[in-house]
Amino acid sequence: MRDGVKMEMNRIANQFVLDQAENGAWQYPFETGIASDCSMIILLRTLEINDEEELIKELVERIAGKQEEDGSWKLFHDQEKGNVTSTVEAYYALLYSGYRDPKDEKIQAARRFILANGGASEVHLFLKILLALTGQCAWPHFPINIEVMLLPDSFPINLFDLSVYGRANLIPFLLLANLNFRRRTPRSPDLSDLFQQRDVRFFTEDQEEDVRSVIQFIKQGVKSLKYHGNLRELTLYRAEKYMLDRIEPDGTYLNYFSSTILMIFALLARGYSNTHPVITRAVKGLKAMTCRIDGKLHCQYTTATVWNTTLIAYALQEAGVPYSSGTIQKANQYILSRQHLKYGDWAIHEPNLLPGGWGFADMNTIHPDIDDTTAALRAIRTLAIEQVVYRQAWDRGVNWLLSMQNRDGGWPAFEKNVDKKLLSLMPIEGGKDLLIDPSTVDLTGRTLEFFGNYTHLDQQHPKMKRGVRWLLKQQKADGSWVGRWGVYIYGTWAAVTGLLAVGVSKEHPAIQKALTWLLKNQNSDGGWGESCKSDLENSYVPLGESSRTHTAWALDTLITAATSVTPEIETGAAFLVEHKEKEWTTTYTKGRGMAGSFYIHYHCYEYVFPLLALAHYQKLAGGQLLKDLAQENM
Repeated sequence: MRDGVKMEMNRIANQFVLDQAENGAWQYPFETGIASDCSMIILLRTLEINDEEELIKELVERIAGKQEEDGSWKLFHDQEKGNVTSTVEAYYALLYSGYRDPKDEKIQAARRFILANGGASEVHLFLKILLALTGQCAWPHFPINIEVMLLPDSFPINLFDLSVYGRANLIPFLLLANLNFRRRTPRSPDLSDLFQQRDVRFFTEDQEEDVRSVIQFIKQGVKSLKYHGNLRELTLYRAEKYMLDRIEPDGTYLNYFSSTILMIFALLARGYSNTHPVITRAVKGLKAMTCRIDGKLHCQYTTATVWNTTLIAYALQEAGVPYSSGTIQKANQYILSRQHLKYGDWAIHEPNLLPGGWGFADMNTIHPDIDDTTAALRAIRTLAIEQVVYRQAWDRGVNWLLSMQNRDGGWPAFEKNVDKKLLSLMPIEGGKDLLIDPSTVDLTGRTLEFFGNYTHLDQQHPKMKRGVRWLLKQQKADGSWVGRWGVYIYGTWAAVTGLLAVGVSKEHPAIQKALTWLLKNQNSDGGWGESCKSDLENSYVPLGESSRTHTAWALDTLITAATSVTPEIETGAAFLVEHKEKEWTTTYTKGRGMAGSFYIHYHCYEYVFPLLALAHYQKLAGGQLLKDLAQENM
C-alpha cells in the first residue's frame, strides 16, 4: 500500500511539473457549464462583431455537444431532468449564432422541453436580464430606483452593505433596468413563443409583499436625498464611474464574466458605440479568458490561476518537494507577483488597513479574498523565513487576514461585516449568495487552519477563540458543517481541520460527531461522493458514486483527527491509489457558486486534494516524504 501511495504521489507531482506554465502558474480551467459560452455568442451578435465567426462556431459546437436526449441541458450529471434556464440560454445562443436552424430536430426538442417546463418566464435572474436587454421580452418591473446608489454611509442600507460581487453585478443592472435599455439586431431570433403569454417578473407579488416595508424604507431614503442638479444624471454618472474605476488590466470589470457583459450593455445604454475602446478592450478581455477543454473552446467565467497555483505549490511542499526546487521557486515568484498592493472596496470597512491579500484570478488586482490569501501564505511560508521580500509579503498578508475577521467571529469571503440579514430578504433570486458576504464555515475553518498550523496561534488567542466559538455554533445536528463554496463534505473538512489546528481536542464532542458522520457516509469502495442536490435540498445527498475530490476531503479530515491509520483511512487511501472512480465523476462539479444555478468544476481538484491527503496519510503512517521527483524536471 505504501509503495502505491508513493507511486500515486509521484504520478500527480510529475503531472504538475509538466503542466506548469512558463511564468510559474498553473492554468487549469475554471469550468462552469454553458452559461458563459451562450452569453458570449449573444454578446458578440448584439455588438454585431462579425470577425468572430470561428469563435462563435467553436462555442456552438461545445454547447450543442452537451444537449441531453430529451432536448434539454443540465447543470450537473445527476440532475433528474434538464434545467430550464440552461436550455433557454442554449436555445437562444444557438439560434442567434446563425449556425442552427429553428427547424432542426434538436432545436425543436429544446423548444418542446422549454414549453413543457413553464417556458422562458421561469429562467433565473441573469438570463431574465439578458432576455430583456436584448429585446426578447419587456423589462420586468423593478421597484428600486438607481438613486439608491447615492444613499450615504449613515443610512442603514447603502451600496457598500452589498457584497463586492453583488455590487459588481447590481450597479450595471440598476442602470439598465432604470433606462429600460433594449438592443435588437437584424439577426435577433424571435423567442416570443417561449413565454406562453406570461410576463417575465424578477419576483412574485408575494415576494414583493414580503419586503414591501424594506422597499418603502429604501424609497424614503432616496426621496430624502438633496441635490440641486439632475439627480438621475448624477446617479447614472456615478454608476458609470464606479464600473470604469474597477476595470482590470485585461479590460474586464473585476474579472467576472457576468459583470463585464452587464458593464458593456450599461455603457451602450450610456451612449458608447459598439466599437468604443472600453467596450473593445472588455470583449478582448473576455476572449482572453477562453480555454480549451477536451479540445472544445470554453469561455471561463473567470480564471482560477492564483487559486490553482497557491493550492498546488502548497500541496507539493506538503508532499515533500523542497521549496528550493525550480517548480516551487517559479510558483512562488508568480504568487508573490500577484499580492495586492492597491486599496479595494474592502477598505471602506477597514480604512486603516494596508493592502496585503491575494485574489482568485490572474488579472484580479482590486478585490482580494480570504481563501486565496491563506492559500498563498501557506505556499510561501518557508521562503518567508529566509527572504526579506517574502517576509514582507507574509507580514502584510497575515495582518490583512487577521483584520478581516467579522464581528461575529467568523471570516467572510471578500469584505468585513458585509452581512446585514435585511439584504438577504430582498426579492432577488439567489440574494443570500449574491447580496451579502457573511461569515462562512469553509472560510472560517480554513483561516483557523492557517493560523493554527503556520503562525502557531491557538484558541487562547482572542481572535481564534471567537472563530472557534462561531464555528462550533454552525455545526448541523447530524455532525456535519455546510460550506459556502463546496457543500457538506467540503464544509466538514474545513471545519474539523481548522478546529484541530488551533488546539480543539480530537475528543471534543463536535469533532467526534463529525467523524461519525463522515464514517457513516463512506461508500463500500472506500471513497466518498456528494451530489450537487445537497445544495438544493439543504441536506446531505450522496452522489451514489465516489469521487477523488470528495474522498480526498473526507480522508484528510479523518487523518487530521487520527493518531494512527485506521481501516477506514486505509480503504480511503486505497480508493485514491487504485483509481476506482467512474469516468463521469472526475468531471462532476464539486464547487458551488450560487445555489440552483452556478456550479464549478475545478480541473486541478482531481489532483491537488488527493496529493494533499496522501501526503498527510504518509506522514501519519510514518513514511518518507516525497523527495525523489526527477530533479531535472524541477
